[in-house]
Amino acid sequence: MQLVRDREKKLRELLREARLDRELRQVDVAESLGRPQSYVAKVESGERTLDFIEVLDYCKAVQLDPTSLVKTLS
Repeated sequence: MQLVRDREKKLRELLREARLDRELRQVDVAESLGRPQSYVAKVESGERTLDFIEVLDYCKAVQLDPTSLVKTLS
């Protein structure tokens, strides 16, 4: 179970890093996803998890190749 939590944490870190690398604010990503800013904050803090489709949408919003994300997490 710890491995799963570690990978979830790594996923959050990678998504946040991608957002920051592109100089996007949480509100920018939220608007792209059609969600409130609090959604992005909760994802990044670990308060909310993402299902696979949501991860793909998030990757698109932060311009992150989902293939590279999967490779990093594997």
